[in-house]
Amino acid sequence: MIDIDEQISTVERRIGSRVLDAGTARVQTISRIYAASVDELWDACTSAERLPRWFLPVSGELRLHGRYQLEGNAGGVVQRCDPPKSFAATWEFGGEVSWIEVRLSPLSDGTTRFELEHVAHVNDERWAQFGPGATGVGWDLALIGLTLHLAAPQQPVDPQAVEAWSTSTEGREFITRSSDQWRAASVAAGTDPTEAGEAAERTTAFYTGTA
Repeated sequence: MIDIDEQISTVERRIGSRVLDAGTARVQTISRIYAASVDELWDACTSAERLPRWFLPVSGELRLHGRYQLEGNAGGVVQRCDPPKSFAATWEFGGEVSWIEVRLSPLSDGTTRFELEHVAHVNDERWAQFGPGATGVGWDLALIGLTLHLAAPQQPVDPQAVEAWSTSTEGREFITRSSDQWRAASVAAGTDPTEAGEAAERTTAFYTGTA
């Protein structure tokens, strides 16, 4: 059972920018606190055995300088690894390269903050069309899988059940609300509210199949 209200409200979403050698890149950050130790969360995020239980099947070498490939999705190279605190990797998909960094911070009450940063060069035309929700909604959906996995680590997530849920009334509501949260983050980062709203509507339509 997915608690949509909890999943939406407990996740923080931010938009920023960073200057890289190739120019200014857009930075999306998504974070949430989990009732798990830093070691448990690290294992869930880096184990080739556990990743398919909540995210996607992965092949390759999950080690420093190793190349990985997520089935039907991105691949890349692990550029930095500091267990159990953080890792960084390229995110290569559709002929484009962006970068991800996952940071885990243990808190005094035994919980752990999960933070994922996605850095990408996105041209103004594409940003105006879909905004941060284009990838942000996807990361929100991934965190649902992580939440379910941590609640029942030995029970693999059923891909067919996930697909059925994402097209259900409840799933479409989650996608709509996630897209709206990324709209709000975009406005907070300085995007014109009307433009951000129109981009969010297009993103929602894409993810819900109503485009």
